[in-house]
Amino acid sequence: MATTEKETNLDPACTTMHLGNYLWNDLPDPNKWADCVHCGMCLESCPTYEITGQEQHSPRGRVHLIQSVAEGRLEVNDELIDPVFDCLDCRACTTACPADVNVGGLIEEARGQIRQALPLTGWKKSVGKLFLEKLFPHPDRMSTLGSLLKFYQKSGVQKVVRKTGLSKILPDHLAELEGIMPEIGKPVRKKYKNEKVIKAQRNKKAEVAMLTGCVMDVMFADVNESTINVLTRNGNDVTIPKNQTCCGALHVHAGDRDIGRNLAKQNIEAFEEAEIVVVNAAGCGSMMKEYHELFRNDPEWKTRAEKFSAKVVDIAKYLHDTGYDKPKASIETTITYHDACHLAHGQGVWQEPRDLLLDIPGVNIVHMPNADRCCGSAGIYNITNPGMAEAVLQSKMQNVPAEVEMISMGNPGCMLQMALGVKKYGRNQKIVHTVQLLDWAYQKESREME
Repeated sequence: MATTEKETNLDPACTTMHLGNYLWNDLPDPNKWADCVHCGMCLESCPTYEITGQEQHSPRGRVHLIQSVAEGRLEVNDELIDPVFDCLDCRACTTACPADVNVGGLIEEARGQIRQALPLTGWKKSVGKLFLEKLFPHPDRMSTLGSLLKFYQKSGVQKVVRKTGLSKILPDHLAELEGIMPEIGKPVRKKYKNEKVIKAQRNKKAEVAMLTGCVMDVMFADVNESTINVLTRNGNDVTIPKNQTCCGALHVHAGDRDIGRNLAKQNIEAFEEAEIVVVNAAGCGSMMKEYHELFRNDPEWKTRAEKFSAKVVDIAKYLHDTGYDKPKASIETTITYHDACHLAHGQGVWQEPRDLLLDIPGVNIVHMPNADRCCGSAGIYNITNPGMAEAVLQSKMQNVPAEVEMISMGNPGCMLQMALGVKKYGRNQKIVHTVQLLDWAYQKESREME
């Protein structure tokens, strides 16, 4: 496109060029839309386009809008909010795109511009500040929240709330989430806080550092425990860096890239000495592999982020690539596998989790049609966009085979959303993380050998 004076206006506070009607640093990257020819190959992959049929809610439509602002043909205004923030950021469009256009990264950069120009107000601002600023970045506060939730469950208060219908005072989507809250366990950060290294159970072959996560260690401490069990069972010493924090994915998805950068810096420093960083949450792993995107205009931190991201690996891929003991005990169950968006489309991990499941005796896998279709969780999308999230979930549940007993996956947000779908649509499947099944098989094997 022709370069105008406006488009090359430099911000005195930085060395980044302004594009069109974007006014702040950390601009949407023109390289991300340069290869988009609007061919439409992305359309069938997009859950929001499938539901609405509207061009502005398709990947190519969103790319066109974001590019139009850069070219000065549109303003950053209220009309841009819905198309950009209704995106699930599931990355399925990039997988479908012949040119690998990074629509998700472009969406996140545009959200940062929108939130600068049009900050949240009212209750949305308060809720965002509470969770994204006051809770998720602070592990001690998340641990306290977990203790309160555990008391809520164990004290009998939860039974009273559900029996009397008090949960109905909550917004419908929050009441539904309360209804599928998993049993709260002891966070591994707290359990192993005095242990520098959790030793391998047998001959050591490697040492790995583990991201415990914010939501994962509160809501799914049992998954973190299973991850440690499986790693140590297969000859890995495990360290849990104490100064690690939230990965920042939720913040970047919400358009708060400054907090996302601060959290990224803290994690890069926390894991600086580690050679391998194992992650069991797809969204966290995908974000951490993209930290360098947050530092495009900061050469020092970009280099450090690239070195860090190269060390990040999903638990299923790590086990698959480095080798693991195939369990001898049988887990007799019929399951189906759901591809978490940020594991399949974000990290390119498709077959490895399925291979782990196939190596467990007794496990029968039934294929799920459109297994890589988003479930509607998308971080906190099911809270911020409950209507669209419900429509996406309904479409997802129609593809879950009726005969399966379990649905396996590799992401905490998906686990909560799919549990909601099971309850809402009268199913009876158990929701499990892939690594849990492997851990259960190992535990059964140990019991049978006693």
